[in-house]
Amino acid sequence: MDLGRLRTLREFADRGSVTAAAEALHCTPSAISQQLRALQAEVGIALTEPAGRGLRLTDAGHALVARADEVLAALDRAESELDTYRNVPRGRVRIAIFQSAGLMLLPGLLRRVGRHENLEVDVRDVDMVPAQVPGLVADYDVVVAHRDEHAAEFDPERLDVVPLLREPLDVALPAGHRLARRRRVGLADLADERWISVDHGYPVDDVLRSLTVRTGVRPQIVQRINDFRITERLVAAGHGIALMPRYTMDTRRGSGLVARPLAGIRAARLVEVVCRTGASSRPAVATVIAELRAEVAELTGQPLPAGS
Repeated sequence: MDLGRLRTLREFADRGSVTAAAEALHCTPSAISQQLRALQAEVGIALTEPAGRGLRLTDAGHALVARADEVLAALDRAESELDTYRNVPRGRVRIAIFQSAGLMLLPGLLRRVGRHENLEVDVRDVDMVPAQVPGLVADYDVVVAHRDEHAAEFDPERLDVVPLLREPLDVALPAGHRLARRRRVGLADLADERWISVDHGYPVDDVLRSLTVRTGVRPQIVQRINDFRITERLVAAGHGIALMPRYTMDTRRGSGLVARPLAGIRAARLVEVVCRTGASSRPAVATVIAELRAEVAELTGQPLPAGS
């Protein structure tokens, strides 16, 4: 049944006459009469009957008005709840995040989200390469992705991208390494070293390959490990060196690791939020993105990248 006609029937029942209903709905009495006749034709039963110079509801009309009240009240409640979703962050936001970003950001993000009543996040750690991100966006509201800063951007025509962090990649060395006392190291100094990288296609390996092209120094890769915590232990034990993200590497006293920036070369990965076009207009999604950016700013002490 047409909701507009149900509203007309209810106004007629409440006001008691076609003229009064017309005044309430800001239309003509003939329009009200047409709506009532159309509703009667739609349900196939008389809803009004003549009463003097006007109309009154039949028993079927009274019964339908009672149900119309229930339907329209439910619709009003739905509209009210949707208004809340439009203006207040609430509901569940599905997040996919690569592992090292999860190590860095998730504890603080979950604490921040916990401050928002009725907002929840459902997080999955996903070992992702940039080519997989568009597919992940189809399954998650927010994807925290990474790529080599020299790699192609995610498609801005199909995806919304919010920068989170430019994370430099430093050289991870064993604490007793011959270069550990230097403030910076050059790739030429590392030409004879054994390297631990990640699988082909992942941003850190992309950076290592791009550095090879730019410098002519081809690293000797002896292991490919995607879990940075395993790589840290292998480097600390002297099984090789690695390029690792600055803010997630464990260089605390006793870790057996030291981190040194590369000299004369910019090497970094970009960490970005990627989501469906328009998804960030949802208050819940927008709030999660804002809290991710706030957590990054707190952890790094750096201003947020432009482009939110």
